[in-house]
Amino acid sequence: MVFEPKDKEIFRKILRNQEAFSGVRIVTYCLMSNHFHLLLEVPDRETLAPLDEEGLLAVLPLLYSGDVVEGVKQELERARAAGDEPWQREILSRYERRRGDLGLFLKEVKLRITFYMNKRLGRTGTLWEGRYKSVLVEDCEQALLTISAYIDLNPIRAGIVAKPEDYRWCGYAEALAGGRLAQRARDGLGLILSEALQDPDFRHDWRRTSARYRMFLYEEGQEVTAGPDLGQRGRRGMKAEVVDAVLEQGGAMPVRQALRHRVRYFCDGAALGTAAFVNEVFEREQALRMRFGEKRTSGARRMRGADWGELRVLRDLQKDVMET
Repeated sequence: MVFEPKDKEIFRKILRNQEAFSGVRIVTYCLMSNHFHLLLEVPDRETLAPLDEEGLLAVLPLLYSGDVVEGVKQELERARAAGDEPWQREILSRYERRRGDLGLFLKEVKLRITFYMNKRLGRTGTLWEGRYKSVLVEDCEQALLTISAYIDLNPIRAGIVAKPEDYRWCGYAEALAGGRLAQRARDGLGLILSEALQDPDFRHDWRRTSARYRMFLYEEGQEVTAGPDLGQRGRRGMKAEVVDAVLEQGGAMPVRQALRHRVRYFCDGAALGTAAFVNEVFEREQALRMRFGEKRTSGARRMRGADWGELRVLRDLQKDVMET
């Protein structure tokens, strides 16, 4: 059991950086203490926009140090100054051929985690037991929902947490946290529903996709009592009454459950109350030019992560709305 919480944070950052560079989409994931699970959408490489100099220099910092990025930048400048187009294309192709490749994506992820862990633990050599195992999954709702739930329910089956949203290093919990960084997780989970297979814009509608996925996740995660007489094996999971409550609520997270998390709105939201109250605070501070820029024209912002009713906040948080 080598991966501690701080290691999982680094692990997730490496995954997301590789995703942004390679174009291989992480639909959902789960980082455990000695292994990980990923559901990935591997793009047709012909659909990826080709890298130009500006695009390359924008993504390189996700993978390399400032010295490496500066070296590539200077090489591109020399090639441009020499009017040597084949040289310029060769530089771009070094990185272009690595995009949209599943094998290279996982090789880079495993290699970078190994470097990080070896440095932290003061060790050398390999970290992983062997080559990764992979399964090809059809892009239909039943298959995608089933494999996604299997991945997000790993901490439940391992007895680490009682509910999937309580384990912060999985796609579902990251999506629930809200904010800018959670959008990738939300888009990934939105992708697995049948509507998204027909309408690409559907995957971005978290209000519609979150409830549906939550209901399926809880149904799949219900505990099973062992029945030796019937040859039935037991399985850890959530109590039947917990699952029934989620289904009755249509998949919405109630406020009382959201309050079990550290809700950052309550310390970083700047103002909390009805829309009228928050707008009044906004107008007063705008008149005094105390907090917000001229481009912002409205005050009240909806709270994310649960059904907060009529409550609004002044500050729209961009990261980790709810922390476990």
